[in-house]
Amino acid sequence: MKRAVMLVMVVAVVLTGCANAAAPAPASEGLTKIRLPMGYIANVQYAPFYIAVDKGYFAEEGLDVEFDYRFETDGMKLVGAGELPFAIVSGEQVPLARAKGLPVVYVMHWWQKFAVAVASLADKNIKVPADLAGKSVGLPGFFGASYIGWRGLLDYAGLKESDVKVQDIGFTQAAALQQGKVDAAVVYINNEPIQLRAAGLDVNVIPVSDYLSLVANGIITNEKTIKENPQLVRSFVRAILRGLQDALADPELAFNTSKKFVEGLGSDPQKDEIQRKVLAETLKLWQAPVLGRTDPAMWDETQQVLINMGLLKERIANEQLFTNQFVDEVK
Repeated sequence: MKRAVMLVMVVAVVLTGCANAAAPAPASEGLTKIRLPMGYIANVQYAPFYIAVDKGYFAEEGLDVEFDYRFETDGMKLVGAGELPFAIVSGEQVPLARAKGLPVVYVMHWWQKFAVAVASLADKNIKVPADLAGKSVGLPGFFGASYIGWRGLLDYAGLKESDVKVQDIGFTQAAALQQGKVDAAVVYINNEPIQLRAAGLDVNVIPVSDYLSLVANGIITNEKTIKENPQLVRSFVRAILRGLQDALADPELAFNTSKKFVEGLGSDPQKDEIQRKVLAETLKLWQAPVLGRTDPAMWDETQQVLINMGLLKERIANEQLFTNQFVDEVK
């Protein structure tokens, strides 16, 4: 990946007219048009959404969903300002947004495990967080889910960034490791390790989720939409949950449906094999006893990491951050 999934929306804080929330425009076929900021390029990782479109789950709910892959789209800001009803965001961004006055609410926990990890070639012998002391580590940037996961991992190990030789290497983690530019790199567990292993390299991976329970990617809306159009939220969540259930139950369906939405997928057997492995690893991150539900304890831990980093001054009541109402209602 050139960019983190899901991931990674840094909150812009110029707020104008937040109270003047715009309703979604009606689609020409009588469906409600929804433009959904995705936060990443078209990819097999969006299989539940592709299935929801392809099988007509959104249409059955009266929705016509358009996927917006533009990187410059700040979904958090648009939803907070009421310009769009939904966006895919990484959970740790929600308390940061609320602290800056954006009335966003997390309504569906899609990725049950935080996908950020630290990867290294096996000969570096970096197997646990404490092994990072004194090592050179490449980060895709000092922002977003990757950086927050990294700092949380350091805190867990009792390390400071000054204990590690940190470098901003952009989204070149696999190449930087292969070329020996860094000892380790902050990656997504379902991407760069797969690329490295496909190149015949032995890799050690330290998943952040093995040490911390941080809220990962999910769906946000805003307070106005919840208050004035709860049925829209309920319908949107229900369609995604149906797609998610199908993807988990039938990975081959998930892959084949993604071919209809991801340019080039299905045309190169070697690349397809890597993407199948990406999907297989991603499916593991979605699994949960109750799909879509979020655990309050995860929000507590996420906020504590943000406070430790100095990004959040004080805890925000969980009731302002998320609700399980809509997931529970569609079960």
